[in-house]
Amino acid sequence: MTTSLNVHSLHDAAEARVRNPRRPAPYQGRLTTAIFDWAGTVLDFGCIAPVEAFCEAFALAQLPITVAEARAPMGAAKREHIALILRDESVQARWQAQFGRASNEDDIDTLYASFLRIDEVNVAKYSALIPGALETIAALRARGIAIGSTTGYPREVMKNLQPIAAAHGYAPDFCCTVSDVARGRPWPDMCLANALALGAAHVQSCVVVDDSPTGLEAGLAAGMWTVGIVATGNEVGLSLAQWQALDAAAREALLAPAREKLARTGAHFLIDSIAELPAVIDAIERSMAAGEAA
Repeated sequence: MTTSLNVHSLHDAAEARVRNPRRPAPYQGRLTTAIFDWAGTVLDFGCIAPVEAFCEAFALAQLPITVAEARAPMGAAKREHIALILRDESVQARWQAQFGRASNEDDIDTLYASFLRIDEVNVAKYSALIPGALETIAALRARGIAIGSTTGYPREVMKNLQPIAAAHGYAPDFCCTVSDVARGRPWPDMCLANALALGAAHVQSCVVVDDSPTGLEAGLAAGMWTVGIVATGNEVGLSLAQWQALDAAAREALLAPAREKLARTGAHFLIDSIAELPAVIDAIERSMAAGEAA
C-alpha cells in the first residue's frame, strides 16, 4: 500500500509552528537582585567627582570644557567618555583651533591618565552617601534581595572607592566594573555579570537602578526591570547643598527635562532618589504577580 503525504498540510503545520512559537510563562516570583550604579545613585549626590575630574583633566591639557560637555556622555566607560567628549563638534573644533590638528588616541590616553590621577582624590572627596541610601539598602536586604553594582569607573578607581563606601556603611554583595567585561554600557554585560554572580532566579527577578541613560539602557538590554534616578543624579547635576538651596519651582524646572531624558530610554519607573525605591520594589512585585513582564 502506498502512503501519500500531503505536502501542503506539512508546510502549513511548519509555518504555524514558526508563527506561534511556544512562549515561556512569565516570571512570577519575587525580586531577588537589585543592581545599583554608584555616583549619583547611591553616593556622590549630583555625580560631582567624575565631572570635576574630566573638567580638570581637560584644563590641564589646555582645552577647558564646560560642565555640560563633561556630563553629556555620563555612564560610559571613562576612557570612552573622554573619546565621546572629543567627538563633540564644539570641543573638537576648539581642539583643532588650539593644536592645529584633530585629537588622536594618544591624546585620549593622556587625558585618561590625568582623569584617573585626579579622580583618585575626588572619589574620596565626594564619597558621602545619598540621604536614604543606607535605609533603602537595609530594607532590600531584609526582603532577601541581593545587592549588586555596576560602574563606568575602572577597577583601579573602585579599589579606592569601595573601602571608603564600606566605611560609610555601604558594601554591595558584588561589584562589576567596566574593566571586568568586554563591553560597557549601554551593553548588558555588567548587569548580566551581576545576575550570574549573585545567583539571580531570572533576569526579570533583577532590577537595575541608575541615574544615566546608558545605565538604564543596559538594564533594559539585559531584560531586567529598570528604575531611573532623577534628582540626585547626573541629569540634574547639583550637589546636595545646591539642591537643598532651591525652592520647589526651581527644583521642578531642573527635574522636568531630566525626567524627560531618562523616560526616553523606556525605563519602567522614575524616582527622585534611592530613598523612594522600596515603594517601587512593591510595585514591581505586584506587576510580576499579575503576569507582567519587564
